[in-house]
Amino acid sequence: GLPAAEPAPAAAGVPAGATAADAEALTARERSVCELVAGGATNREAATALFVSPRTVEHHLRQAYRKLGVRSRTELAVRWQELTAG
Repeated sequence: GLPAAEPAPAAAGVPAGATAADAEALTARERSVCELVAGGATNREAATALFVSPRTVEHHLRQAYRKLGVRSRTELAVRWQELTAG
C-alpha cells in the first residue's frame, strides 16, 4: 500500500485546522461578537456591549460559525483562541 500521508506542518503561528484567512473572512462586527462570546458572554451580554439586539448577535454568530467551520459556541471559542493566540 501507499505510505500514510503526513499532515502538512502548520504555518508559523497558525495552528493546524485554523488559518489566518479564517479570521480575515470575518467582518469587523463578526470578530467583535466572536471575541465576546469566546470570552464567555451570552448573546444578550454581547448585544448590550455592542449596542445591537440579541437577534443581530445571533445573525453574526451564524455567519461566523459558517465561515469558521464550527457548529457550537464551544467550537467557536476554541477556534477563536487558536486564531488569536500568539
